[in-house]
Amino acid sequence: MSPRARRDNEGVDRDRDQDGRARSARPRDGLGRPLPYGAAGVARQPEGVARDPAETVREAQRLLDAGMPFHAHEVFEDAWKSGPGAERDLWQGLAQLAVGLTHAARGNATGGARLLRRGAGRIEEYGTRGPAAETYGIDVAGVARWARGLAGRVEADGAEVPDAAAEAPRLRPVRQ
Repeated sequence: MSPRARRDNEGVDRDRDQDGRARSARPRDGLGRPLPYGAAGVARQPEGVARDPAETVREAQRLLDAGMPFHAHEVFEDAWKSGPGAERDLWQGLAQLAVGLTHAARGNATGGARLLRRGAGRIEEYGTRGPAAETYGIDVAGVARWARGLAGRVEADGAEVPDAAAEAPRLRPVRQ
């Protein structure tokens, strides 16, 4: 057994990084669900990528539009971890919205709605900080409205699982 692999309680090898933290190498689908080893999955987002804010928004929007909110969440997570502390609530709130959409699209209405509302509150609060709160063209109020609307719909519909691509928010207003 390599130093990067450890056995769990059932004697199964688990993927580990250099520090011994679990890092699953299983392929994943567009919503981040693990697939069986050997299955064709969606390419994972590399972790720890430092993008400028415009690149972050573009890449996250691309992933949201493709129905991959789990992967968009990882892009936002990189931004909150590598960006200025003053912007943490913006990026963390957007990550929560992406994870909320992920949970809703996986059929977890309660968890999805909770995260959508939490993320909406976080980005709205960030947006009230005035001109010093840089939003990089993100329609904070519009995205928060989208999140609360989707949260209400997934709770009301119960069994109706939203399509992640069809429900993707527009982070920036569409230019006319």
